[in-house]
Amino acid sequence: MLAAPPAFCQLRSTVSGGQEDVKLPSGKSQKDEILKADHKKSLSDLAKLIELAGELQAEMEKNDYIVLSVSSLKKAEEIEKIGRASCRERVY
Repeated sequence: MLAAPPAFCQLRSTVSGGQEDVKLPSGKSQKDEILKADHKKSLSDLAKLIELAGELQAEMEKNDYIVLSVSSLKKAEEIEKIGRASCRERVY
């Protein structure tokens, strides 16, 4: 005896090309929602990178050319970390 799937299960419908498009309970495409979330995260990462780069530039212009402050190094490391994480997510 087969039971009907619960209402919260994902529904599948076939899209042209034979690929399945997973539909969320709200009726929206799971693929579209994932792409929207990725785009939103990319925009927030970009805003953070721009903010950090501006702060780093201001600190570098303010400081002596011989000395690099610890906060400047931390900002540079944070910029690198965000950049690497964004690239890594795009590859996988």
